[in-house]
Amino acid sequence: MPISPGTHAVYTVRPGDSPYAIANAFGSSLEDLERSNALYPPVTDPGLIFPGQKLLVRVPGTSQESVVLHQVTEGDTLYRLAERYSAGVDMLAALNRLERPDILAVAQLVYIPAFVYEAEPGDSLWRIARRFGASLSELTRANAGRAGFSPDVLYPGYKLVIPLPSSTNIVVFRPLPGSRVAAGTPLAGSARAFEANVLYRVRDDAGRIVARERAVTAAEGAPAIGAFSAPLVFDASPETPAGAIQVYTRSAMDGSIRDLVEVPVLF
Repeated sequence: MPISPGTHAVYTVRPGDSPYAIANAFGSSLEDLERSNALYPPVTDPGLIFPGQKLLVRVPGTSQESVVLHQVTEGDTLYRLAERYSAGVDMLAALNRLERPDILAVAQLVYIPAFVYEAEPGDSLWRIARRFGASLSELTRANAGRAGFSPDVLYPGYKLVIPLPSSTNIVVFRPLPGSRVAAGTPLAGSARAFEANVLYRVRDDAGRIVARERAVTAAEGAPAIGAFSAPLVFDASPETPAGAIQVYTRSAMDGSIRDLVEVPVLF
C-alpha cells in the first residue's frame, strides 16, 4: 500500500507560473512534481499548466508520516476547505490553532487531516475509495481542480489526497486506513467529547468483537478539541483478515453512539 511519506502542499497555479518555478520555490524536484500530477503526454503537453489549477507539491523534510498542507489562495475560507477535504470547520480551526477562523491569509499553510497515496498500476478511484473506507465523492472533492486528475483514469505514480476518517467532532490520525493492526498498535486522533471521554472498539468483518468497548481520555473535554492516544487492546483473535476500528462517543442523555468514525484495517 504505497502511502507517500513526507509533507505535501496543495498549491494553486498563478499567472506566469511554470512547473520548474513551482518545484524550485518549494525545494522539490521537477521530476517529482510532473509525476505526482501527471504533467506529461498523453495527459497534457510537457510543462502545460493553467492559472487556477491545483498541484500537489512535495516539500522536502525528514517526516516519515504523510502530511498534507493546503496553501491558501484568494477566495479560500475555512468552510470551503472543510467542505473540500470532508473535515469539520471547528476541527480544522482547532488543529491549526486558529484564533480567528474567519480570516485566512493568502499563502498561509493550513494543515489538512489527510494523507497522500501514490497510484499503482491497475488502480481505480473506486478501488482506492473502497480500500480506504472513503466515498468516491470525498476523493473527487479532495482532488478537484488538480492537474492530471480524472475520476476515470489514474496513471501510476499519480498522488491522491485521501481525507482521514472523521466525523464532526472526531478525527483518527493513526492507524491509517488499510493498515495492519494488532494488540498494542497505537490509536491516535483528536476529539471534542463530553468529559474528554472517547470510546473505541474493534470488530472483524464477520462482526466478531475483537476489542470490546474501551475508554480513552482526550487531553481536553468539550467544548475544546483534545488529542487522544492509546495502544489497542484485543480481547479475542479476529476470524477474518480484515475489520474496522470504531471510534465514537456516547450521548450523556441516552447512551446512544455519536460521532462514529470507522477505520478499515487489516489483521
